[in-house]
Amino acid sequence: MLTLNHVARRFANGVEALHDVSLSLDAGDFVALLGPSGCGKSTLLRLIAGLDAPDGGQLVWRDGVPAPGALGFVFQDATLLPWATAAENVFLPLRLRGIGWADAGAKVTAALAQVGLGGFADARPHQLSGGMRMRVSIARALVSRPRVLLMDEPFAALDEFTRHKLQEDLLALWRELGCTIIFVTHSLYEAAFLARRIVLMSPRPGRIVQDIASEVRSGAAARLDPAYAALVAQITGHLRAVA
Repeated sequence: MLTLNHVARRFANGVEALHDVSLSLDAGDFVALLGPSGCGKSTLLRLIAGLDAPDGGQLVWRDGVPAPGALGFVFQDATLLPWATAAENVFLPLRLRGIGWADAGAKVTAALAQVGLGGFADARPHQLSGGMRMRVSIARALVSRPRVLLMDEPFAALDEFTRHKLQEDLLALWRELGCTIIFVTHSLYEAAFLARRIVLMSPRPGRIVQDIASEVRSGAAARLDPAYAALVAQITGHLRAVA
């Protein structure tokens, strides 16, 4: 679906964020970009999203650059409009594309239901918990039925219980929708639980040092699966080697 060929990114202040990054992504993949803070994970995600451009190399989409709505982006903060209801926040990307409520209403309702917020369409962000606000953010990214969902540490600020629940729900959504997910995290436990591929990046400048396939079964029981423990140990060893 997408190939990155020798991608590099250096910022105006001289910081080299990415160096010679090559990676191929298949449709339907669930890929975790894992590495220490500052290794260029979020920069790489922004390049894939088209929010930034590389200084070197190229990104090649098999079927051409995705059309508006084909990419969904979930940020670390829920970034909701505080004065708007959950439904209005989810409606925003469609409204910005000139789609009226008459055509978008059913899609907004369905997106909220998909993330378990069917009864909270009229709630405003201050009335929702942190986990619920993140669910609204995910629904907003899903409302356009994207081919690719890009997620930048969306669960990092949540408590462990909420985080585990959202991880399980995200896996269920991925199986239901069949979209491609690229998920940035600095938690090796989160990467091992969620992803079918863990792409390990080096400290800055970010390079890809390992691309690990996961055989951990999906679902809540995976946390007790010996394969999960073995994968965590494998990732830990690789992280120590590149630290």
